[in-house]
Amino acid sequence: MPRRCAVPLLVLLVCAVFAGVTGCSGRADERPTVVVTTNILGDITRQIVGGEAEVKVLMKPNADPHSFGVSAAEAAEIESADLVVYNGLGLEENVLRHVSAARDSGVPTLGVGKAVGPLTYKSDETAGRPDPHFWTDPYRVRKAVRLIGEKVAGEVDGVDKKAIAAQTTEYGDKVRRLSARMKERFAAIPKERRKLVTNHHVFGYLAHRFRFQVVGAVIPSGTTLASPSAADMKSLATTIDETGVKAIFVDSSQPDRLARVLKRESHVDVAVVPLFSESLTEKGKGAATYLQMMRANSKAIERGLTRP
Repeated sequence: MPRRCAVPLLVLLVCAVFAGVTGCSGRADERPTVVVTTNILGDITRQIVGGEAEVKVLMKPNADPHSFGVSAAEAAEIESADLVVYNGLGLEENVLRHVSAARDSGVPTLGVGKAVGPLTYKSDETAGRPDPHFWTDPYRVRKAVRLIGEKVAGEVDGVDKKAIAAQTTEYGDKVRRLSARMKERFAAIPKERRKLVTNHHVFGYLAHRFRFQVVGAVIPSGTTLASPSAADMKSLATTIDETGVKAIFVDSSQPDRLARVLKRESHVDVAVVPLFSESLTEKGKGAATYLQMMRANSKAIERGLTRP
């Protein structure tokens, strides 16, 4: 009897060690994979997907979406994903070719920026081009939540569609409440003070939605990869003097040296206020989720524009 049990036991041990390689074990315990390019969209997608799929986010906390890249292993993950969610509109400048390659090979993809109704830049060197920074408008993010939920339910095999629908609705409600709170907070800012100067053109959607005026940017471009000229700096300093802007808003993960130079060159008392604009942070650093980021920014903008 012991000898008859030995062979099956040995087979079970071998299968346990080489499961998935020898064919002794199936793939029933493996979840589908959704790859997301930016960490802002990554957080939104995780809230929608929950435990129904593995969500892999390529962009690290505090990274610049315009310049981050991926490894060969990450590029392979993009091309083997069950779904790729990306911002598009030129944002992930070093990653979009990998997304295109995945789409050409048959991987389902969702370019969220184009799908939510993008605005175009109105001035400077990027005038007429689509603005990819739609997440500063929570109303468009609510649309993005719905689109991502529908795409996951429709394209990713093995997920519970009812669970995805419920999580999509729940998170969409949270974004709706965020929108209402932002509108209430910004209503306290007098009309004559609703003017923004930022480190580059990143808050166009927020300005359009909540009726701010973007009077200039330290880097007159939609990407941080551009650089301002001396003439750009002088022109913006003049604009600050003429409009009486009270604050320059800069990305918390980017050096604010140029903004401080502008502050010295203008003749008004202007504060340099950090915002979380293009990336989430690590946990405990102020903007680990999209909702946390937007709440923090709303408070900072209100304080910056209502300061004495």
